Amino acid sequence: MSTFTQEWQDWKTQREADLAAPHGWLALVSLDWLTDSPREYPGIPGRWWQDADAAYVDPAGASLTHEGTPITEVRRFELVNSGAGTRVLAGDVEIEVARRSGYLIRVHDPKAEVLREFHGIPAYEPSESWVLQGRFEPFDEPRPTTVGAVVEGLSHVYTAPGVVRFSHGGSSHTLTAFNGKDGGFSILFTDGTSGVTTYAANRSLPVGAPAADGSVTLDFNRAVNLPCAFTDFATCPLPPAGNDLPFAVEAGEKIPYERG
Repeated sequence: MSTFTQEWQDWKTQREADLAAPHGWLALVSLDWLTDSPREYPGIPGRWWQDADAAYVDPAGASLTHEGTPITEVRRFELVNSGAGTRVLAGDVEIEVARRSGYLIRVHDPKAEVLREFHGIPAYEPSESWVLQGRFEPFDEPRPTTVGAVVEGLSHVYTAPGVVRFSHGGSSHTLTAFNGKDGGFSILFTDGTSGVTTYAANRSLPVGAPAADGSVTLDFNRAVNLPCAFTDFATCPLPPAGNDLPFAVEAGEKIPYERG
């Protein structure tokens, strides 16, 4: 096995292990949108509600903890829209609170059926021909960019620092990039395989931080499914306008077995 193939296989093994974490995306068993009236939700302890700014929980006698501290009175959670959520622990489940325009709560249960039956992610065989070189071109100022979501009527707003330009098949292509991890980017895209061999709504390509001259590497072998490809309880964004590649990217993750 070549070093390239071995590195990809090691990455894939870690990717699947992370996805199968006991309280990860595959452990989702419910999603409920909060209203402005305190109420209980099936199978979820406490009473929950929201206002224009924050979400709230009244433990109502239930044993709940947040960041290691028991919740003994009403707790307020003010979160960034489309940003990271926070978790409330209740026994062996975690109740995620997130802001997606309004607030939602969803339960991560390590006994979830999807998690229990998970046996990996189908993917194209790795090929160095799908490791392409590109260039990051920053905007004068980062641009707030609104995109749709897999949930009808919902939208997300992300910061786009610029675009990545690259060539394939003799043509130049441009993809809007969102901020990613460690100074890199996350590129949401569709292509000629979308809805055929890969998940229809999108895939995500992580791209490392650009070199001093703006050059970046696009390794489409590491194009991954977003959580919505595996579960109906995710609110994943759709790609921004223009991020539909006019060719088939026969690399990276395919439609999950769970959706087959």
